[in-house]
Amino acid sequence: MNRTAEERQREIVLAARRDGSVDVTVLAAELGVAKETVRRDLRVLEDHGLLRRTHGGAYPVESAGFETTLAFRATSHVPEKRRIAAAAAELLGDAETVFVDEGYTPQLIAEALPRDRPLTVVTASLPVAGALAGSDSVSVLLLGGRVRPGTLATVDHWTTKMLAGFVVDLAYIGANGISREHGLTTPDPAVSEVKAQAIRAARRTVFAGVHTKFGAVSFCRFAEVGTLETIVTSTLLPTAEAHRYSLLGPQVIRV
Repeated sequence: MNRTAEERQREIVLAARRDGSVDVTVLAAELGVAKETVRRDLRVLEDHGLLRRTHGGAYPVESAGFETTLAFRATSHVPEKRRIAAAAAELLGDAETVFVDEGYTPQLIAEALPRDRPLTVVTASLPVAGALAGSDSVSVLLLGGRVRPGTLATVDHWTTKMLAGFVVDLAYIGANGISREHGLTTPDPAVSEVKAQAIRAARRTVFAGVHTKFGAVSFCRFAEVGTLETIVTSTLLPTAEAHRYSLLGPQVIRV
């Protein structure tokens, strides 16, 4: 079947969203076209903000129309996320009150927090609350609101209103994308509001995320890079790129 370029590209995006990534060689075989044609399609889709190219393939960019679930995030880049979470937890310092964001990496941070001293954790994430609720030393404040099924976290005015009543020492924030030009972004406006309110409530803000988040741009901007005290990522983010982010203000830690 001879597909138009648009039909091919639509199929490529669907495949990337279904499987988490696509491979040039596999796509060329499945679509019955040359690898160079697939590469050209991937370039177009990257220009349109739908995919990001990697060596030999691409993966989907999260947008207003597409967001990965927590279940999917728990299967991708896991060793990298664990290293990042451990390093982020070490930045706790003398903080006694902490906001922990929704998402899999923040959940790993919550699990890595020390249990040998009193700590109050504010979160919109049901998995984060569940991970910490059994600890004698941690007091958990779960923000109320509408629970989003994909991420199991609360949103909307109930959540932001409750959060507005707090001042926390440290906020651990995640994002679907972070770029020097567009700052920190996420696909859903309701999630964006919660993240923005958490940053307003915090004395210090730490962003923790895998290398693939960098340069990615989603629909709703909730913070500039300069509002962050620290960025924690992995050595898979090139040194030169890390340096460019540090010039905007935050310390960048690569693990």
